[in-house]
Order: sequence, then structure tokens, then C-alpha cells
Amino acid sequence: MSTDFIQNLGIRRLFNDRGGNFGILTAIAIPVLFAGGGVAVDVSSMLLSKNQLQNATDAAALATASALADGTTTTANAQAFGADFVAGQMANFLGSDATTVAALKSGTSVTVNQTTDAATGGKTYAVSVKGGYPQEVNGMTHLLGWEKVTIAASSSTSSNSATVSTGQALSMFLALDRSGSMSWPTSTKDKTQSFCWNYFEANWPNPTYSSPCYISKIAALKQAADVLFDQLDKSDPKKVLVRLGGLTYTDTTDTGNPEPQAWGSAFMRKYVDKIDDVPTGGTDASGPMARAYTTLTSNTEASAQSQQGNKTFAKYIVLMTDGENTGHSNTWNQSLDTATLGSCKSARNAGVTIYSVAFMAPINGQNMLKSCAGNAANYYEANDMTSLVAAFKSIGQKASDQTVRMTQ
Repeated sequence: MSTDFIQNLGIRRLFNDRGGNFGILTAIAIPVLFAGGGVAVDVSSMLLSKNQLQNATDAAALATASALADGTTTTANAQAFGADFVAGQMANFLGSDATTVAALKSGTSVTVNQTTDAATGGKTYAVSVKGGYPQEVNGMTHLLGWEKVTIAASSSTSSNSATVSTGQALSMFLALDRSGSMSWPTSTKDKTQSFCWNYFEANWPNPTYSSPCYISKIAALKQAADVLFDQLDKSDPKKVLVRLGGLTYTDTTDTGNPEPQAWGSAFMRKYVDKIDDVPTGGTDASGPMARAYTTLTSNTEASAQSQQGNKTFAKYIVLMTDGENTGHSNTWNQSLDTATLGSCKSARNAGVTIYSVAFMAPINGQNMLKSCAGNAANYYEANDMTSLVAAFKSIGQKASDQTVRMTQ
């Protein structure tokens, strides 16, 4: 009998023996099934991790581009800024796994391409963020020889100041309250001096020589206005897109000799800086709002923008008060609110965006300013110096329309 015959006969018998072969096949199949189940679990986990990382790199690219556009970071610091942002976005997902977080930071790269508009001097930033980190697979997948898989994602954005790169010009009129209550202190201490004259509401108009010293509301306003001007200057380095003007007011509209609209912030900076350190008077915002409306919608303003080559331009009013409309008295005058809101409505109907700021103002003042803005997003309630500065910075950022657009 040949060897081949014996082998064939043996194999045939082996396959025909359904008693023993089932156990052998089962022994072979079980590890495969376990490994397959492990792969399925890992694939699901990988997809979730990939999605989380993609969201993180998207957010990091947007945040880095925005930070470059508004000057809060530089191209030299963009790598660290982007890597930290990705890690921060992934913190909740990765938990306390310090090793993986460190690997993610080192595995994140940020590329910045900066271009400058020759006509306006505006800068555009194209930002690319790539992130990756190793993720361990479960024990069942180890049966296939895999220990770790790499999770990776990338995102790209571009950022620019629309008032610069796209030619979106603007005219802004500031109506700033400089009534007597603006002499009163904020809660922020002036650490540059130990004793000083503080003007408290209880003793107004008599000052109190006391310690500690507090920064007055009018001084806080000056700092906040400077921050607003800084934001607008960043969007228009060549002074060809932004026109500023305005006035201060008490119960008399012409208080402070209104500053005419002009290119750039230089004239309004000087104007605000010269506001009396100890202002006096009541509050009437109706006159300033009427002046702001007529100024921005006048043919004179449109002509000035047109002569600069700006066929269209955005119009903004910033109305700020720390009180309520009283006129030349100490009592709220509802008719002055009605007159003020009439100008507010006319301005909004004419396409003017109104930002209103209630600085430590009473409820009547707050309600009037909310109605004047006509949009909750354009109303700011500042109860201390820090929030006032933040409000004016936000207004500057919104007005200069620093936009960020995803390109992927």
C-alpha cells in the first residue's frame, strides 16, 4: 500500500471523524473570534478618538488664527499656543493620562503662513494644525500582534481682519457720559498712591482725603476707550478704513466740544484723554444719540468714505452711561428716554449698529440702553473697571470684524 494512499486515507478519516475535529476547529476559531471582537471594539474607540481629535485641531486652528489676528499671540509663539490648545480641548477625553497628553503635545505641529495686503497693511494668517498620539489597543487585539495605533487629525484655517483684507470700512461715533457720577470711585484700588482725594457718592461733590485710593469711573472709561482704539488701529494700520468721532455729554449735548469724524484714532484719543478728571452735571443721552445718528447717516460721512475709495462702509454708535436720563435734575425723566430711543430706532432702521454700555448704572439706565441696542448681543453691563475694559475691547473686536474661516 503506497504512502500516498495511507496519508489520503488518514486525512479522509480525520475529516470524517466529526467527534474529534469539532474540538480542534473550535480551539482554532475561538482566538480568531476573540481577536475579531477586540478589533471591533478598538475600531469603535479609534473612530471616537479620531472625531475628538479632529474637533480639537479644528478649534485650535481657529483659536490660533484668531489670536494672531487680534495680537494676543505671535507667529513665534503659535506652536506652543496651538499645542496647548489641542491638549486643553482633549483634556476631558484623555483624563489624567499624563503620558498620552505629553505625547499629544509633542505630536502636534502648527504651521503659520502670514501675508500682508500692500494697499492696507492688513495681515492675513493661514494656520495649519496637525495632531497625533498613540492609543493602546485592548488585550484581545494583542492576539493579532498589535500593541498601539496612532490617532491623527489635521485642520487648516485662514484669519483676517475683514475691515482690512476685504476692504470693509467703518465709521464710528462715540457718545460718552461725563456726568458728575463719573467722578465717583470704582472698586479698583489705585496702588500708585497711598492717600488721595476720593469723590464718594455720599459726600458728593466734596472730596474725602482717604486711604485706600480708588480709580474713578472717568479714569476707568479713559482706559477702556484706549483699548477700543487699539483694537480698531490693529484692523486699519494705514488709516484708510476707520473713521472715528464723538462727544462727551452731561445734561447738555455739546459738553466737551464734539470731535469731528476723522481717519484713525489719534484725534479721539486726545479728546477722551482731555476729559475732566472730576466731571460734573446731570445726564441726558437724547441729544448725543440724535447727533450720532445724523452724523453717521449724513452725505458728508458717505462722501469722506467714498473719496477714500470705500464704496460701502459699516456704521457704529457706542453709547455709554453710568446713570439714567435725569436732565438737569436728580430724578429720572421718562420723556428723555423716549426721545433717546426714538433716535436709536431711527439709527437702527438706517443700518447703524448700536453698542450700548451700562457702567454701574441703575435699572432705568440699564433698561434704556438695552432697548437702544435692540439686540442683547450688543448690550454690555459693566459693574466694575475690569468688565468695562472687556466690554470696550469686545466692541472693538466686533466692529473691526476680525473673522476666521475654515478652509478644510
